[in-house]
Amino acid sequence: MELKKYLGCSRAARKLQPADLVLKNARIVNVFTDRVEEGNVAVTNGMIVGIGDYEGRKVIDLEGKYLTSGFIDAHLHLESTLVNPQVLISKAEEHGTTTFIVDPHEVANVSGTAGIDYLLSQTANLPAHVYVMIASCVPSTPIDDNGCTLDAAAMKKYLDNNRVLGLGEVMDCMSVINGDPSMNEKIELFDGKVKDGHAPNLSDEELAAYVMAGVTTDHEGTTYEYVMKERSMGMTCHIREGSAARNLEMIVRGIVENNTNTEGFCFCTDDKHIEDINREGDIDHNVRKAVSMGISPIAAVKMATIQPARCYGLRRTGAVAPGFDADLVVWDSLKNFNAQMVFFKGQLVTRKYVKMPACPPQLMDTVHIGPIDPKKLELRADGKQFPAIRMIPGQILTERADIGLPADPQTGLFRPDGKVDKIAVFERHHATGKVGVGAVLNFGLQGGAIASSVSHDSHNIIAIGDNDADILAAVRELQRTHGGYTIVQDGQVYDTLELPVMGLISDQSYSYVSKKLKKLITRAHRMGVPKDMAPFITLSFMALPVIPSIRLTPRGVYSVTESKFLTGPEAENP
Repeated sequence: MELKKYLGCSRAARKLQPADLVLKNARIVNVFTDRVEEGNVAVTNGMIVGIGDYEGRKVIDLEGKYLTSGFIDAHLHLESTLVNPQVLISKAEEHGTTTFIVDPHEVANVSGTAGIDYLLSQTANLPAHVYVMIASCVPSTPIDDNGCTLDAAAMKKYLDNNRVLGLGEVMDCMSVINGDPSMNEKIELFDGKVKDGHAPNLSDEELAAYVMAGVTTDHEGTTYEYVMKERSMGMTCHIREGSAARNLEMIVRGIVENNTNTEGFCFCTDDKHIEDINREGDIDHNVRKAVSMGISPIAAVKMATIQPARCYGLRRTGAVAPGFDADLVVWDSLKNFNAQMVFFKGQLVTRKYVKMPACPPQLMDTVHIGPIDPKKLELRADGKQFPAIRMIPGQILTERADIGLPADPQTGLFRPDGKVDKIAVFERHHATGKVGVGAVLNFGLQGGAIASSVSHDSHNIIAIGDNDADILAAVRELQRTHGGYTIVQDGQVYDTLELPVMGLISDQSYSYVSKKLKKLITRAHRMGVPKDMAPFITLSFMALPVIPSIRLTPRGVYSVTESKFLTGPEAENP
């Protein structure tokens, strides 16, 4: 700490001068003693300097309300909220989140270091702690068709950035386990720093090898049994509750039933729409839900504060105690967790936007599909078993379902029948003309098509529909808008949420995005998508070939569990 700042804090701590701010009559959640303690919190120069009978230049009487450190989102992708990072952070702070551990691999897969630099610049001067984990898998796997490649040499420039905490989620588990030289170089580059994991459904032996490489966290656990296997190997488990992947209930139920120590757990959102944050909350939603299921309020607060702070080496974040940043949240109760006031470094946070650097023009022109041949969407229904994707409600995991495709009696081609939809992925970065086509169960879309340029992690154009004409019309609409979400019915565009910044982010206001998104989601549900399914986020994960068990890429249907293509030019027996 700079000496002048320290001396001011020291004098205030010793009551030789008034504190800048005193929060009076607080019920303080002490994450070190696991107790709620009544007291006054003194703040000077943005830091907590003492708890006790202090005088302050400014005094706020909390009248017995509860006080905690600001919550920490241990892992998220800002791009997945669809809005400018400042808009998302402002909305999340209203819910008590003041620290964000960001993985920019979405923008990196589209635009490389230019995308990472964009997120760093957009979050540099906000009233929040925004840290970055440098994307480790760009592309996610060797079979991906993405926009850029990020190797260890390109990452070196970020090593001295004090906002860069380590290596982002290492998605290509097998490259780690098999000792791929380029992956090992990235891991070695971040030696001594945190390395985030992405390890769904590894065997005991594979997980052991993965951990030995230095990976210390994971947010892909979907069952209590699996996260306990990770905990047994020393990993910190981030319990995820996003828009599509909702893993909290299953994991917390196991924690409560088995009276499990929660020390090695944190909370994260990973991918969450701004509309869902506005409706149900951010990390406060995770905390509130965990408490409602039986986790003690203090344990839940620790999972949202001091535990992620320690995980990422943030020594001045995560507690209401002297020497910690005065990132503080006033709550109505430890049951409802409704934020009443939020402070960042001792300053009351208000929804006041600051002017951000302009988006570079090249990041507004990233959708390059080229001419589309309608015949590439054709799929023969010859009576043979076809490897279809079965979606799982509330999960981003999928299951393989070998089915006979419903056929058009005139042409012999696959014709969706209300139970089975067509899914297609169009390469959109280099105009290669690659199109992968498959079948999907449990989405239920009828009477049109929906499409998105948000398609993890390569972010090609992905579409689902019950007829080729509407699928093609949806893709052409996203060409026109340089990316976004769209719905087409009977050849006509119903509506589109434009996402022109790398095909991932809107350049419009929160109210605009929220209104459009709500309208599109409502229409998708009316077209048959199950009410408990987030249609666009769920769709966006169907092309991600690092999540079991089956996906669709521009090259064809891919079995993640078998590491091979089942259809398309690279399949062994197409």
